[in-house]
Amino acid sequence: MAAKFEIYKDKAGEFRFRLKATNGQTILASEGYKARAGCMNGVESVRKNAPDDSRYERKTTESGKYRFNLKSGNNQVIGTSESYETEKARDGGIESVKKNAPAAIIADMTEPTGKSVPGTPPAEAVV
Repeated sequence: MAAKFEIYKDKAGEFRFRLKATNGQTILASEGYKARAGCMNGVESVRKNAPDDSRYERKTTESGKYRFNLKSGNNQVIGTSESYETEKARDGGIESVKKNAPAAIIADMTEPTGKSVPGTPPAEAVV
């Protein structure tokens, strides 16, 4: 299975994406977007910023777990990880986003067939 961004609508009717690694595990999730176009821009921002280690904000939660945010060039959070039990696991999640995001396909779950969006992954990400 290839890594993929899944586009879906939440219960409030907002568009969101989640990045799934090749093992199917969600490694990054977005905020809600009013329009599908905004959600797609978020995906492209993740692809662009994922390889840059300085874009990751490593955090420790109040309960002692670990997570990270991926930020854009203007310092806006574009994706948030799940909680991890250890720093090592969190850092592994970051490495997975770096590796998988740039070439991940997009599966649009808001389409009746859940089809992949044409033109993805971007040509520069094809190896």
